[in-house]
Amino acid sequence: MEITFKISRYDPSRDQEPRLQTFRVEAGPEERILDCLNRIRWEQDGSLAFRSSCGHGVCGSDAMRINGRCGLACQKLVKDFPGGQVSLEPLPTFKVLKDLIVDLGPFLERIRQVKPFLRTEEPAPDKERPQSQEDSRKLNEVIRCILCACCSASCPAMGENPSFLGPAPLVWAFRTVFDSRDRTTLERLRELDGPHGAWGCQNYFECTRVCPKSIPVTKSINLLKREIEKHLR
Repeated sequence: MEITFKISRYDPSRDQEPRLQTFRVEAGPEERILDCLNRIRWEQDGSLAFRSSCGHGVCGSDAMRINGRCGLACQKLVKDFPGGQVSLEPLPTFKVLKDLIVDLGPFLERIRQVKPFLRTEEPAPDKERPQSQEDSRKLNEVIRCILCACCSASCPAMGENPSFLGPAPLVWAFRTVFDSRDRTTLERLRELDGPHGAWGCQNYFECTRVCPKSIPVTKSINLLKREIEKHLR
């Protein structure tokens, strides 16, 4: 079947604003949108810019807005778009570097702000730090985050409050706050207790809807709020 792609093109070195370019691709129903993008770049326009790596929904690098909703091009199949019309745009709210590639630097800096690693004054053990299966299960859902930025790009609260940490950083904060091996829980909660931290979330649930790994993002943020109220209020 023939699929019509309308792809946002923008090169800041020469374009004043983005434009849409139309491409037509023959593809089977089980082929991925990423397969079609590769075919366009290999066979029609080698200047088309987009990120991709693993191609299996693990690295998160091919995140973009597909027919108005953020997702991974490697997870969306041709059969998911029965009308044969697909629009591809870069992730919203981010600076566009070229075509479908955005600058994720500020997003990753927000991840760094929550210090997404274990903090403890105890000396490093000879082997791994032990954790019970019960404690480990508390983190089973949030550790699926692949830093694709779909959630932050879709979050209306990010537009309302540019200083808001955003959904993904709060998911990574959840990982450490509820990790039984970390010894700085209260300090972490204090850092999240504010309008730019956990309370910046307005429960729009867009982050949860678009997450390609089905992480209950909004629920996780609300559990952080509950933990703040429990220990600091």
